[in-house]
Amino acid sequence: MRIINLTPGTGSWHCGSCLRDSTLITALRKSGHDAIMVPMYLPLLTEGPAPTQGAPLFYGGVNVYLQQKSGIFRRTPRWLDQRLDSPALLRAAGRRSGMTSARDLGALTLSMLKGEEGNQIKELQRLTAWMVLDGKPDAICLSNALLIGLARHLKEIVGVPVVCTLQGEDTFLDSLTEPYKTDCWRTLRERAADVDAFLPVSHYHADVMAHRMQIDEHLLSVVYNGIDCEAIRPIDFPPDPPVVGYFARMCPAKGLETLIDAFIGLKQRQTCTGLRLHVGGTQTGDDPAYVMKLQNRLSARGLLSDTTFSPNLDRQSKLDFFRGLSVFSVPATYGESFGLYVLEALASGVPVVQPRHAAFPEIIEATEGGLLCEPDDPVSLANGLERLLTHPEEAREMARRGRAAVLEKFSAYRMAEEFVSVIDNLKPVKVDTIPEPIR
Repeated sequence: MRIINLTPGTGSWHCGSCLRDSTLITALRKSGHDAIMVPMYLPLLTEGPAPTQGAPLFYGGVNVYLQQKSGIFRRTPRWLDQRLDSPALLRAAGRRSGMTSARDLGALTLSMLKGEEGNQIKELQRLTAWMVLDGKPDAICLSNALLIGLARHLKEIVGVPVVCTLQGEDTFLDSLTEPYKTDCWRTLRERAADVDAFLPVSHYHADVMAHRMQIDEHLLSVVYNGIDCEAIRPIDFPPDPPVVGYFARMCPAKGLETLIDAFIGLKQRQTCTGLRLHVGGTQTGDDPAYVMKLQNRLSARGLLSDTTFSPNLDRQSKLDFFRGLSVFSVPATYGESFGLYVLEALASGVPVVQPRHAAFPEIIEATEGGLLCEPDDPVSLANGLERLLTHPEEAREMARRGRAAVLEKFSAYRMAEEFVSVIDNLKPVKVDTIPEPIR
């Protein structure tokens, strides 16, 4: 089967959705499918070679922004658009993405959701032409619902089913200013009818988006995220002295401050001799300033020397990072649709402590690889961490069960298998005539 997955890139930092999509497409290819990952907006940054198979980037971020701001750029020739799509320029734009105003971001998001009725119709026509003449897919997958504006035109012109992964859209849309937040949610609901199937990454997120997008239940098929477990070796023995670990973007939404406060509380209890904290993950935008504030807090308590901060690690360094932990936590403060980092910790043989909200209870129940604590509560988190650190036999058993569950239920192969099952059950798209696409 020829499958094309449209994935927004970040240009300069690792994104969980990009890594998930790359893992899915790689697993599909290993299973014999002709699957490719097509980048949008900014270049893809994955932990290995992105499985794009030479596909071009579409909806270049600079072009998309300029087309939103001025009608002149909606009529520029292709040679100029190509210059604006240069990888170097797009990477530079990615590093400055945080400078976009809330109003500009809301208007641009709404325009993209409107698809052929939006300001980026030239980009949609170019993508459609490539799909017909070069891509020639049997099915198209949108990486998230923010791309749903593409579905109607792609189905009409390309004539194949369009499915949409659901992963974390609500958090972004709810961050927009009014009237854009309300307008975007309304447009998303209207455009849901253009999609043949929705693939939420957890039952939690399925419930959230079914309610907010008013999606019929028969259109929803949960496909859990999976990871490539082949290169992940479990730890033989927990480190001595013990180490609490965190690996995610170093930002407030991921709850790093909650973990720092829990660590400070644990050090004050003096029940875990020599306890250390290792923090890893992406830093981008204002993250370095936020991390500096937390480091100053640790320094004021004489604990900075007991912590390490390791930003922007490559894949092998990340795997080594996980193997150096005793227990793991990313106490995210928002409705996390999944959390790949939980699977990575469990596959490494490290038990976890996660907040009792969002998708975390679902993952902990499915894996039996950790404990739940109260959300946004450093004391409750510290209690959970302390229990695992002071009961090593219980921690080892949770780690064993957690890794076994990841291998069985959350592998890349299982994710690909369930994805294909959804595609296979879709009805063919009926197209009376296929108009000639515009190059």
